[in-house]
Amino acid sequence: MKYSIPEQLIRHAFFFSVWCLEQCHDMARYHRQVATLSQLPEGTVGRELAACLLARDLTLVPGFESHDLKHVVLAYELEPVGEIRMQAFMLGNGNWTLPSFLIFLFGLLLLPQHWRLFRQDYHAGQRCVPLATLTIEACQHQSLQQLRSCLFSRYQEVKLIHQPNLHLRLSWLGSYGVMAVGIAAMLFCYPFLWSADLADLVGAGFPFVAGAILVVGGLLNLTLQAHLRTKETSA
Repeated sequence: MKYSIPEQLIRHAFFFSVWCLEQCHDMARYHRQVATLSQLPEGTVGRELAACLLARDLTLVPGFESHDLKHVVLAYELEPVGEIRMQAFMLGNGNWTLPSFLIFLFGLLLLPQHWRLFRQDYHAGQRCVPLATLTIEACQHQSLQQLRSCLFSRYQEVKLIHQPNLHLRLSWLGSYGVMAVGIAAMLFCYPFLWSADLADLVGAGFPFVAGAILVVGGLLNLTLQAHLRTKETSA
């Protein structure tokens, strides 16, 4: 498959990150796990996950085993656009973690031609039950098609039972607003950080750090809200 230059950047960044993780782990364990999954009945989540990885000469990512699982369950390709699409889905699903946000922001900046598609994926994530706690062990023996149907059908039941209250909606809105202000401050100050003038550098440095703090604070609040939502759904 031929990739554009932005897609190649995303692809190389992903493979470099995976390579760094692999250097810190005993990969034999993960190869054995994939081999075991490949022995499961055809059509099961585990079998389809193993087939997807083996077809690309890949294995599970240490510490992020559920990442490839979500690719298979959500039918997002293991390629640059598919990766960013899945992060958009997961953000819509409430998975407001720093890695997800940074990966999505990276893709958003490099692939502006797909913004409409990312928006659709974000809304799709909102229509699915929270997947943050989905693990291979919990669903490897299930039918892949049945699991996909269940995830979105259960959303209707969960939506009726757990309607977000006004306080929660205001908290989400406040987090988004704080993050928007923080990102705007960082973008405004960024060009001045490269100035040779010490006054410009100092003057822009503090607002830039303050903007970063606002973004991280908003992300932490959204992560907490997503965790609470997941607990309510599983209750």
